Amino acid sequence: MARLEREGTLEFQAAIPSDDPSWEGTELRFSAPLSISGQAKWLTSGEVLVRVSLRGALGLECRRCLDPVEVPVAEELTLLFVPPGEANDEDGEERLLPEGKGELELGEAIREEVILTLWPFALCKPDCRGFCPRCGVNLNEETCQCSSEELDPRWDALRALNEERD
Repeated sequence: MARLEREGTLEFQAAIPSDDPSWEGTELRFSAPLSISGQAKWLTSGEVLVRVSLRGALGLECRRCLDPVEVPVAEELTLLFVPPGEANDEDGEERLLPEGKGELELGEAIREEVILTLWPFALCKPDCRGFCPRCGVNLNEETCQCSSEELDPRWDALRALNEERD
């Protein structure tokens, strides 16, 4: 951080491997390393403003038919780090600078923002028909023989209430 304070602005680039342990326990599965580039700027108030650009691809399953889907990732993040004791952000958007003139670790902040920003659900195509709920046939590949007249008995009680109202 001493270098950042002295120079005012620093550019950086890095990559987080797709199998990095920081993604464990999340629904996020990257199909390639997550490319990170950005700029850290020392503000006269003693705060550090970091702008980060993320590029990569998530390897997901279609939420309707379970086919593999690759979703591009292109996100812009803004992180604000404040000196200890000066945080007054009740929303938790401010992060604390490390004590002294140590290094500013962005890994955890980026991980948190990625988890909150990226949507871990995808469709293989907007009109994906998914599986038939009765026979399990992939409706994108074939037509099932299920009758549309078949009624699910679990809804009988609700149907009875509705009939009483009429």
